[in-house]
Amino acid sequence: MNNDSIGRSGSDRNGVMLRWLRAFWEFSRPHTIVGTSLSVLALYAIAQSERVLVIPVVLPLFFAWLACICGNIYIVGLNQLEDVEIDKINKPYLPVASGEFSRKTGELIVTLTGIIAVLTAVLQGPFLLATVGVSLAIGTAYSLPPIRLKRFPFWAALCIFTVRGAIVNLGLFLHFNWVLSLGRAKSIFSGWNLENLSFAIPAEVWVLTAFVVVFTFAIAIFKDIPDMEGDKQYNITTFTIKLGKPAVFNLSGWVLTVCYLGALLAGVLVLPKVNLVFLAVTHLVALGLMWFWSEKVDLEDKMEIAQFYQFIWKLFFLEYIIFPAACLLG
Repeated sequence: MNNDSIGRSGSDRNGVMLRWLRAFWEFSRPHTIVGTSLSVLALYAIAQSERVLVIPVVLPLFFAWLACICGNIYIVGLNQLEDVEIDKINKPYLPVASGEFSRKTGELIVTLTGIIAVLTAVLQGPFLLATVGVSLAIGTAYSLPPIRLKRFPFWAALCIFTVRGAIVNLGLFLHFNWVLSLGRAKSIFSGWNLENLSFAIPAEVWVLTAFVVVFTFAIAIFKDIPDMEGDKQYNITTFTIKLGKPAVFNLSGWVLTVCYLGALLAGVLVLPKVNLVFLAVTHLVALGLMWFWSEKVDLEDKMEIAQFYQFIWKLFFLEYIIFPAACLLG
């Protein structure tokens, strides 16, 4: 074999690998990966802000992130495996729907990530195991027949904001607070040392959790607007189908308004440790940008709706940056 043939062979293998990695990244639903990563870092930062001295715990932070990311991929991957025909209409670019991944490949990824998530959580402690275990159980019930809660708009929304809002925020804070209270870096091999186990949750975490729960409800009802065609064809009842696009679009905007104004009110009433000026300026700017863009969205243009939906996700990401920053600056 000549050098040119060897070079082409290596280039082909690299091209196949890059295509597979791009498909895997799409299969993982990047916006959810970013959201999960930021939530892990934010709750770690808030747990650190409760302490006078910062205790570095790099390994627990990494393994908590790994468990949550693998759990995230399990949940969104399982949903894709059960929605192949619907996704061919609503999201034909997804790897299983487009044929870039076979069903067997998708099943293998979902199985491996689910196992890694649970095993990592088991080795890290009770709070992380509870967080991951309950999230995976709800994610499974959301997508998998015969339960398949996503068929019902109330239960579908409840699944999404319960996991991403309450379970993730409260569970991760309790996990990091426990690890930091041990006073030493906990390794993956150190087992369940249950000393200093505490269920105390400060006001900052409750406020962030309430914000994310309500915000995620807005995401949960908005995400069905661009998917209306496929959902209707396969008898998936959503708020968009029941109420119509304009009603759900406007409802989402007002729900987000309640989030931002509620966070400001909480800052005044129950968060004496946060930097109130920073909290107020950042939240009012985000709220103003949301309403400014919403006025320009054409509800008959699926691309504009999808772009605005991604903007809402960016606002969600931003909250996991600005709220911990307000705590640290307080």
